[in-house]
Amino acid sequence: MNVKKVLVKKAKKEFVKELDREVTVSKPGIYYVDSLDRDYHTEYGIIKKKDLLKKDGSRIRSNLGKEFYIFSPSFIDKYRKIKRSAQIIPLKDAAFIIAETGINAESTVVDAGAGSAALACFLAHIVKRVVTYEIRDDFYEISRENIELLGLKNLALKKKDVYKGIDEKHVDLVTLDLPEPWKAIISASKALRPGGFLVAYNPSITQITDFVNELRKHDDFDLAKVAELIERNWEVDGRKVRPKTHPIGHSGFLVFARKLR
Repeated sequence: MNVKKVLVKKAKKEFVKELDREVTVSKPGIYYVDSLDRDYHTEYGIIKKKDLLKKDGSRIRSNLGKEFYIFSPSFIDKYRKIKRSAQIIPLKDAAFIIAETGINAESTVVDAGAGSAALACFLAHIVKRVVTYEIRDDFYEISRENIELLGLKNLALKKKDVYKGIDEKHVDLVTLDLPEPWKAIISASKALRPGGFLVAYNPSITQITDFVNELRKHDDFDLAKVAELIERNWEVDGRKVRPKTHPIGHSGFLVFARKLR
């Protein structure tokens, strides 16, 4: 979906005398509009085409009288609508990679395998240049479409087996989301600059165990950390504060290593 506008509907509360408290009478929602050439339909009514053209921050109403706020999409709005193939690295883990490695607007990153290019796209929004490797035809095509959708000119997609080598040299970070990441350690070592980071992401602890055990055989790497992130959202409603029922639990394990020489 090529997001053209974002509509946000705020939650609405009303005081119910019989209950002697406020209750939510209308739930919040966010809607992504992919065309400004026609009316937009929601469960709360129809937004007229002319209203979709109003300036950012405008408050508009559906034909049922429900209020929405409208604005232009940011990168994260477009990112949330990319096509997905295999399970992607979630935002909590992508952000953790950025925080632990300190990559920035001057950094160069190599990513493999691309999958849907979700991680590569997220990193490309932060760093100077990303090159992502993928060998499967179906994943390659989805990655290409997502890169085009987000308009990322600093992200290159290569159809090549990273186990057999990485073309780029003196890079700041290599990320591996592969079934057998230990097979790419030598390739990553040749590509990284001294002080650069190697990060492996896998859903299974046995994969991580094999990767770490192989990594320890290479004295040009220092193992920095093995971790997983659990995200727990909270509900705040007046003085009622509690964790939401279903936390975002295990998604994958992350191994961080640093190139020494």
